[in-house]
Amino acid sequence: MTFSEALSALKAGKRVARVGWNGKGMWLLLIKGWTVDVEYETVLHGLLPLPWIGMRTATSDFVPWLASQTDVLAEDWMEVDDA
Repeated sequence: MTFSEALSALKAGKRVARVGWNGKGMWLLLIKGWTVDVEYETVLHGLLPLPWIGMRTATSDFVPWLASQTDVLAEDWMEVDDA
């Protein structure tokens, strides 16, 4: 699927990945909302956290993700299982 289709899948709560990614178990997920602890709230000063896309890495970490031009133009996107 295209990146546009992958983005629609993310917005529908699905996880997506690229066929060509080398790492096993890597996928993206749209984070629509999150809770903030008291210490972090003092840093935000009442600012509202917005949705963002996160990636599960090959080392089982979860980090913010930013698409490259190659990712945006790729047509090898696929939905992945929730596991």
